[in-house]
Amino acid sequence: MAPGIGIIGTGMVGQMCHLANFAANPACRVVAIADLRPDLAAAAAQKFDIARVYGTHRELLADSDVSAVVVVTKRRATGPIVLDALNSGRHVLSEKPMAYTTAQAVALAEAARRQNLVYSIGYMKRHDAGVARAVAELTRIRADQSLGRVIGARGWCFGGNTGRSQDNFVMTGEARPDGLELWQDGPYWMPGAMRPGYDHFLNVFSHIINLARYVLGSSPAVAQSTVETSGAATVTLDFDGVACALQLVNGAEGIWREGLSIAFERGAVTIELPPPFAEQEAEVILDQQGQRTQLPREKSWAFRRQADAFVTDIVEQRTPLASGEDSVVDIALAEAIWKRQVPVPPASDLSV
Repeated sequence: MAPGIGIIGTGMVGQMCHLANFAANPACRVVAIADLRPDLAAAAAQKFDIARVYGTHRELLADSDVSAVVVVTKRRATGPIVLDALNSGRHVLSEKPMAYTTAQAVALAEAARRQNLVYSIGYMKRHDAGVARAVAELTRIRADQSLGRVIGARGWCFGGNTGRSQDNFVMTGEARPDGLELWQDGPYWMPGAMRPGYDHFLNVFSHIINLARYVLGSSPAVAQSTVETSGAATVTLDFDGVACALQLVNGAEGIWREGLSIAFERGAVTIELPPPFAEQEAEVILDQQGQRTQLPREKSWAFRRQADAFVTDIVEQRTPLASGEDSVVDIALAEAIWKRQVPVPPASDLSV
């Protein structure tokens, strides 16, 4: 039987990036949505022809036709809702960040493992068709050694216009709801003044860190990091002796610029990512000893491919490209990066 999908959270991202894509997939059924904003939930249900509308996620989880949920809600509420869904035996795709601390993330991954559930995190850039081409090229180049060994990498994110469409979601004037269970928005040692920047870092910059791990290796060490209170940062990750330097800058009015370049002795592979909501593929540029070639692109959207993959993962019981278990590493890295910015108290202030 086709998986019955429930969407928890029907804001702009919930509709545009998730609800629309699952509704278009004939291999699943969107059977219900839930939102604390009743007018918005009703408008989204009408737009996407969804019969069942619930006021809370717990009401939706009581629906036996729902076998999997997509969680797109306030970031601090994501963890508690996902935990409820996993404990109820539902497969989960949640937006990132999955959590704010490593301990929170581990608890979620363990809940999925206990129930043998598909638990996917919304790092949709791993599903980008251009990224898939780049990974195939990198696999070939590493195997045939045509460009020599990898000597370094750099990544960047200069956030700007997100590329969203203006006509594929509905909104109302309702206030964002209160009353949700919220998890702590940072580890115990993080001062309150740093937490808004940490939230921004996890929401925006964790994407390029996650992509670097996907391309270069799953568990890098933090070699260097400098973080501003706003969340902007410069970070160097060490992938078994290969340094990846990341420049991460807060949003601006201009175009969105984000990418990753892997340098070899005799060339490079560069991935230039589209704005987050733009329905286009990443560009891949292959540099072979100074001869630059842009690989052909087709028309697809990472969010659509992510939705389709989640359904296939459920049907075939596959491990997702960005599983909850793997994504714990992104939270651990974020903690390690930010902990370097917290002053160590003088020895006289430390308890003995």
